[in-house]
Amino acid sequence: MHYKEVKGILSAHNGMNLYRGCTHGCIYCDSRSICYNMQHDFEDVEVKSNAIELLEHSLKRKRNRCMIGTGAMTDPYMPIEGQLEMTRKSLELINHYEFGLAIQTKSDLILRDLDLLKSINEKTKCVVQMTLTTFDESLCKIIEPNVCTTKRRAEVLRILRDHGIPTIVWLTPVLPFINDTEVNLNGILDYCIEADVYGILTFGMGLTLREGDREYYYSKLDAHFPGLKEKYVKTYGNSYMVPSPNSKRLMSILNGRCHKHGIVTDDQRLFEYMKTFEDKTINPQLSFFDIL
Repeated sequence: MHYKEVKGILSAHNGMNLYRGCTHGCIYCDSRSICYNMQHDFEDVEVKSNAIELLEHSLKRKRNRCMIGTGAMTDPYMPIEGQLEMTRKSLELINHYEFGLAIQTKSDLILRDLDLLKSINEKTKCVVQMTLTTFDESLCKIIEPNVCTTKRRAEVLRILRDHGIPTIVWLTPVLPFINDTEVNLNGILDYCIEADVYGILTFGMGLTLREGDREYYYSKLDAHFPGLKEKYVKTYGNSYMVPSPNSKRLMSILNGRCHKHGIVTDDQRLFEYMKTFEDKTINPQLSFFDIL
């Protein structure tokens, strides 16, 4: 871990990352890709030391309230968050200035901030996004080794449901020849249905591999799935898009079960939902008939 002062914290689309790098150890992480120009080891997490001051300055200056997003590149609930509480401090500001929140994680540490999530959601909208990739707990510990397993994340979703906080599941990536099975998909869908999630994002069944990410992923295939790297190379070469050969069947199952249970699967609609600010503090005017 190291500290760095930065010039800004909110992107043009009101997204932020308080940290850079990650220690969850997920074998497929796209954030390792060299296109992001990270100047330090991925596990040597960069802490943006002046992020909280910059965030408050930005929120004060905004003419209109909006949704603030975090977690797209770096999980805001890595283990160091337990000590530094950068994410909690940012949520306190978002809550204080009555902005909305769309936050993405794999960690149950988010429950530490349940009080703030509830407060934000009472005034506007708080959307929690949870990544679920692998129903098999043993497999989960291999491909996502340093974070709570899928079963625990599903429990987090149910807790958020019980407190009225809307949730979206990122069912991605699906790794060809590893977790691209009907058993895996149906197990995750069972969790999502039970938790009454608002929607599921998939981008199709497969994963993406770029330079930097690909090399790390292949090294983990060699370590945990001997011979599988060669199958990937033969099947996909250096392709960026790595679709599952079972994609069509899996998508059919996903769309069918989600339609039956009212779970949104349209990516565009879900992103629109997450960026749309709602003000719950405004009371609708009573009509003449209401008064009577």
